[in-house]
Amino acid sequence: MTGDAAPPRQLDADWRAAHPLPDHGRGTDKNSRGRVLLVGGSMFVPGALGLTGEAVLRSGAGKLQIATVDAGAMHLGVLVPEAAMIGLPTDEDGEIGEGAAARLIEPARHCDCVLIGPGMVSKPSARALVEGLLAALGDDHVALLDAAAIGCAGEMAPVIARLGGRAILTPHHGEMASLTGADIEEIAADPLGIARRTARLFNAIVVLKASETVIVAPDGAALIYGSDCVGLATGGSGDVLAGIIAGLAAQGDDPFDAAAWGVWLHGEAGRRAADRIGPIGFLARDLPGEVPRLRAEASG
Repeated sequence: MTGDAAPPRQLDADWRAAHPLPDHGRGTDKNSRGRVLLVGGSMFVPGALGLTGEAVLRSGAGKLQIATVDAGAMHLGVLVPEAAMIGLPTDEDGEIGEGAAARLIEPARHCDCVLIGPGMVSKPSARALVEGLLAALGDDHVALLDAAAIGCAGEMAPVIARLGGRAILTPHHGEMASLTGADIEEIAADPLGIARRTARLFNAIVVLKASETVIVAPDGAALIYGSDCVGLATGGSGDVLAGIIAGLAAQGDDPFDAAAWGVWLHGEAGRRAADRIGPIGFLARDLPGEVPRLRAEASG
């Protein structure tokens, strides 16, 4: 039975046991634990990369570089002191400006996963980064496109597909509508079918986010994770999810497995935060701190 024909699996304990998280034994250094280049941010949403960056590190990645608008880089460096900072040119709208991609080609080549898009608003700025950076990546790199980087990707299927299944797209239903041209109602009526067609077209893993999240591989193989945690519907929650997935992918996890584990860790972190703080009103910043213990329990 082909992936498109097979019914989706639940992201349950049996699946997790068969697909363990990356194992870091004694003697592992920070480089071998995975290197992430996080690119995004704007003067409109300057703190988004702080959420994403912490999530990258809390997932277990060893090194993080954050590239953002120059005026915000110093502040983010204080917010995430474990990360190296790269200040980028800023345009008149407060978005990452022209020439940024060229500045980031070498850092991208020396990382394991490039995450583009959190905190950005401008689709033209995001498109310049996606085109410039993805073309520079080799066969051993993973690229994760989130937020504005998804919104600009509708006509970039060949660029994304050339990564050979090592790209991950993380749209919510609105971003999927922008990516595919489908109506939100159509997506809500058939999320699995839309996600499978998109994964095949872009030769990428698709994480279609909702209360029931669908994770789909290019061959159509699919997992479903349902969450009853309404508190996760809060600003910045998706930025945290993107960071967890990128961190796991950088550690050498298969991109599909990294996406699935990221969805599970994010969802379970929401449940823990709901229990600890309350079902409504916990913040995206409350999620990353739950991830290390969840990861340890899942690996134990």
